[in-house]
Amino acid sequence: MNRRNTHQADGPTGVTATLPFHVVLVEPEIPQNTGNIGRTCIGLGADLHLVEPLGFAITDRQLKRAGLDYWPHLSWRKYPSYDDWQKQVQDSARVFYFSTKGQQLFYEQDFAPGDWFVFGKETKGLDPRILQRNKERCLRIPVAGPIRGYNLATAVAMVLSEAYRQCSTRT
Repeated sequence: MNRRNTHQADGPTGVTATLPFHVVLVEPEIPQNTGNIGRTCIGLGADLHLVEPLGFAITDRQLKRAGLDYWPHLSWRKYPSYDDWQKQVQDSARVFYFSTKGQQLFYEQDFAPGDWFVFGKETKGLDPRILQRNKERCLRIPVAGPIRGYNLATAVAMVLSEAYRQCSTRT
């Protein structure tokens, strides 16, 4: 494990708060997406958790290029399987799974520091068995136009931004 992220965020009131979020990518396939997600994690105070198998090597130059020179500042871990990752979670009620099949919109959920945001692979999303076991915590990002869904890096940025907004504006 790399260093623990204790990102300090300045909210609108000028009060500094610790906002540690967790982004979990289950079997990511595209290194550029993971690089961009890593950069977003650094910017918004999140740890990145990668669940194997990965569709690329961590040393992949595309991954590093997408994250630019920020990758050394990223707090991240890699797990050999989904089950190995799950063993790290202390409160499963604070784990949210993102899918186009989710019934609840993500901005209707109250997020808290320490929450886990789980995303599936770019081509297939999360395994249907994972979604079925966790359907009460499956969230959806609204899509108004004629697309199936958003790019993975875009989806993560939307969710982290909303979580950051919610947590940094609470008193």
